[in-house]
Amino acid sequence: MKNKSCYIYILMVALILTGSCNKKLAENPRSLTPAFLKTAQGLQQGLDAAYAGTRNIWGPQAYFHLTLAGTDMWKRGIDGTASINEYTSGFTSSDGNVSSVWNTCYTYINTCNAVIDFASKVAGIDSTTKNEMIGEAQFLRGQYYFILVQFWGDVTLNEHFQSVPTTSATRAPMADVYNFIIQDLEDAIKVLPPSPQQNGVLPGKATGAAARHLLAKVYLTRGYSSAKQPDDFKNAASEAIGLINDAPSLGIGLLPDFGDVFREGNEANKEVLWSVQHTSDLAYNGSPKQNSSGPDNLYCHLWVPQYERVPGMQRSTLYGRPYIREVPTLWLLDTAFAERQNDTRYHKTFQTVWLCNNPAGIPVWPNPLPPGAPADAVSGQPKFALGDTAIYMPGYNVTDAQIAAAPYLLIPPRKYSIALSPAMTKYFDTKRSDQNAPSIRPIIVYRLAGTYLIAAEALYEMGDAADAVQYINAVRERAAYPTGNAAAMDITAGQLSLDFILDERARELCGETTRWLDLVRTHQLVERVQQHNPPAAPNIQPFDVLRPIPQSQIDAVTTGPAYPQNTGW
Repeated sequence: MKNKSCYIYILMVALILTGSCNKKLAENPRSLTPAFLKTAQGLQQGLDAAYAGTRNIWGPQAYFHLTLAGTDMWKRGIDGTASINEYTSGFTSSDGNVSSVWNTCYTYINTCNAVIDFASKVAGIDSTTKNEMIGEAQFLRGQYYFILVQFWGDVTLNEHFQSVPTTSATRAPMADVYNFIIQDLEDAIKVLPPSPQQNGVLPGKATGAAARHLLAKVYLTRGYSSAKQPDDFKNAASEAIGLINDAPSLGIGLLPDFGDVFREGNEANKEVLWSVQHTSDLAYNGSPKQNSSGPDNLYCHLWVPQYERVPGMQRSTLYGRPYIREVPTLWLLDTAFAERQNDTRYHKTFQTVWLCNNPAGIPVWPNPLPPGAPADAVSGQPKFALGDTAIYMPGYNVTDAQIAAAPYLLIPPRKYSIALSPAMTKYFDTKRSDQNAPSIRPIIVYRLAGTYLIAAEALYEMGDAADAVQYINAVRERAAYPTGNAAAMDITAGQLSLDFILDERARELCGETTRWLDLVRTHQLVERVQQHNPPAAPNIQPFDVLRPIPQSQIDAVTTGPAYPQNTGW
């Protein structure tokens, strides 16, 4: 691999789904050598390893930070890092988040290359199965390269397996990288099983539907870039609409209830196109006590506020460990999610109520009682009981007198803080062994609602708002309350704009590790951060639309021309 700092020889293995979502591969690490890869066992374990890398992207903190921190939707929580959230001088090419994602992608690109390069030399596997395995590796390789090109622009393009490190490397033009990704995905679509919902395909496996969604997203993203081609938006729309039109025959579709999409235990529902599987096996999932350097799924904790510091509350597995890395901006809560009468997504995305779980810490009523106190309030007596509301965030402003008179801690929007504000619940996991344990819930990466939004955006960029609006409205109608009130959620073509599309993505895909990439893609990052994220607004610069090349990568290139850094870093 042309990246000495991130090359590995040990085969890393992932959860492979071989019978149901609860079954796991019997994992057995082996050296990733050409001789081993030319065997049926070696090829399968190489593919297993290629899937394993996705757990190092979706689950740990690095990709979470790079895709969510410092956007219009999210700002630093009390335990968050100021440098990456607020674009301060502390965010440099030595930042561990950038090196972690960079190294992970190149490590597993080489693993994918191994599967693709050696498959033809393997005996004992029928051609159909072998071609499908190659397609899976192409899907994963395309995904890893897509991550790289979105964050860093021109990047090293390694097309074949490398068994020894090298100390030289160059950056390929972004156009070449995009062409390579598109070819990988087009080839994968031809041989992958068409649907995640048919023929015994198990959660986490690459399918034609997932590859079609990703290909649409690649075309859409390239369409805004300096590598754009005249038909990119047309191709993005065609791929997305084709998948949407085929959805009924593929057994996929939007769920009737938005709240069910991320319901715990329902991660393999018919809306999900691709998810990343996590495992409780400590040998392959880090530490039970939050080893953030391993492939743990920490998303269950990263949104959790400091509820345990409120009287009547203590930490619990139900409410999670308060890592509180990111908190929602006021723009997200009060503007993007302002409409709550017909739109169910605010209340199905955020936790705003915590019930008392610590009887020893229940506060008592003062003497004298505050004006407006409940009729049954008694000075010196507990304000509430175990299981009663201890914290309530109504989502609208109330007076100081109402706050004083409430039996629970009443927190209106003007009182939100980086320690205590509504918590995004899509990744909460109540089934963990204890409050410190990471989650083993699958992480949903692609779902059909996202395909609808890709179609809408591509059509809008083609100048076809009339057709675009039907795909926006399909997503909005699903979110309607009550179910029969779908028409109240519809908008007209005249109301559609790029800003509206980004706002709709904020509502539908809140917290789904896309926001920084969405804003960069549409050239809205700097403007929207300056408008909606006050702590980050003074610091963000135009060069922040690319991440810094990791210093470890630059230092590792000691032969030939120096490895170029992105402008401004």
